[in-house]
Parts: sequence; structure tokens; C-alpha cells
Amino acid sequence: MPTLTELHALTARLGHPVLRAPSDSTARFSDGSAYRFEIPSVEGPEVLLAVLEEADRREVRVDRTSQGSGVMMLTDAEISTMAKLGAERGIEINLFLGPRAAWDTGGQAKLTQAVGAAARGNAMVAACVADALRACDLGIRSLLVGDLGVLEILDRLKRDGTLPAGLVLKTSVLMPLTNGPTAGVLSRLGASTLNVATDLSPAHLAEIRAATDLPIDLYLEVPDDQGGFIRFYETAEIIKAAAPVYLKMGLRNAPNIYPSGGHLGAVPKELGRERVRRAALVQRLLGELAPELATRSAPSRPKDLGIPEV
Repeated sequence: MPTLTELHALTARLGHPVLRAPSDSTARFSDGSAYRFEIPSVEGPEVLLAVLEEADRREVRVDRTSQGSGVMMLTDAEISTMAKLGAERGIEINLFLGPRAAWDTGGQAKLTQAVGAAARGNAMVAACVADALRACDLGIRSLLVGDLGVLEILDRLKRDGTLPAGLVLKTSVLMPLTNGPTAGVLSRLGASTLNVATDLSPAHLAEIRAATDLPIDLYLEVPDDQGGFIRFYETAEIIKAAAPVYLKMGLRNAPNIYPSGGHLGAVPKELGRERVRRAALVQRLLGELAPELATRSAPSRPKDLGIPEV
């Protein structure tokens, strides 16, 4: 049986070293930024407008918004309005592919989140593709994917021209990513940006960064159903280890709003505004503790951002 040292040497030889301390990443987004802000749970045009208004008021640059209810829960008019707003502001508008095991008739997803975002059966795979085609026809250029097979199929459809070549395929936090080898698998299957597990240390993030040059997405404030912790004071270390990284602003002590709709009243909008306020808190703290990281390049509609095309 090999010793622990020999096992670590083996994984390093395979391209996945074990890091005791995080190493600094010199990689950056195409516009030179080390980090960007993502506001999740932006469930429709009204929530998007509230997020943009709050971002302007607090002088926070939001680069990407993401939605969790799915394309199938939005009307054509709602998707078109979100795409138009994103195109006007130069913001990536990311929509989840709707069908998922957690909302289906099967029993396993009721007991564990491990399969909650999976496509249950080939008909659900086809429905995810239908969602993707519809969203892209309406101008969306960024999709949130929770199933490995769907990810690979969407990548094939990008390569054969059925879907736009520049379409961003963002993996979901519900598709566990906790190490460098898994990051490599997702990269090979066609991911454009990788949503990692919420509880990884800076050293773990550095190991993933060593395995891929794709952007990493990480919750700084984690929803209760994904761990429920707040990592604001780790922001500088996270950026140094994971850059380029999307800093996602979830909320603790907040209701689950999926699937969203008018029956929830103003709750989704107010949650969106609060997520922007959380980003402002991080922005202030970063400027105080790591001013060398706080400066961001001027917005320039960077080529690696999935800005809608309308």
C-alpha cells in the first residue's frame, strides 16, 4: 500500500496536486478583472429591474444575474424583456433549464438534493433542449445546467450550429463540484463556467483553478439549503485562489421562492435588492482589506460574458 506522500505524488503526476495552502491565481477574465458579481434568483423582469435600480443606487456593478425557476416558468414576453434589459446594460442574463427531478413525480429527489436538478428520463432531457432552443431564439446567451448528460448534449448542439457557438453553459451548484478532476470532466463536457460547492477552502479552490482555466462561481453568502454560511471576510483569499471568479450573493434566512411567480408578491424583488446590498457590503470590505483587488476594469461588454443578443 503506498504511503500518503506517495499517493499525493501520484495525483500530482496526474495533474492534480494536493495543496496545503492556496496558491495565487494570475488568471483573469477577458477584460482583466479578477472577480465579478453575480446576483442569483432574479426570477423575472420585475426582479431584474429592482436589482438594476438597487445596483445603480449603491454603485455596485452587477455583471451577471441568474434565475432558478427555469425557462419554462417564464413567458416569451418576460424572457424578451429580460434579454432586452441585459443587452442594454451589458449584463449576462442566465436562465435555468426548467425540467428537473425535484419537481417530477419520482421519489428520490424528495429525499436528497443530490439528484434534484437531474433530468429524469430522456423526455426530460428533450424538454431541457426545448427550453434551451426557446431561450436562445428570444436572445438569451447564457443557460444554467443541472444535469451532466444535458450539458454534453447542449455542447454538441453548440458545435453543430443548432445553438449559438458563444452560448454560456453554467453548471449548477446542485451538480456537485468539489475537486480538480471533476472540474476537468465538466470542462470536457462543455461547461463554460463552473459553480463549485459552497464550503470549499481557498486551498480547494486553488486545486480546482489548477485543473481548469474556466471561471469559477462561488457563493459568498450561502442559502440555507446549501449550508447557510457567510464568507465576506474570506473574499480576498477566495479571489486570490480562484480568479477569475464570480462572487455569488445568496441570502441566509430567506424563503425558497422556486418556482417563482406573482403569487409571491414583492418578496422576490425585495430579496433581489437585498442581494445587491450584500454585494455592496462585500465591495466596501474588499476595498478596506485588499484595495489592490477592489479596483475593477471599466465595463467594456467583454467577449466572455453571455450578454443577450436582441
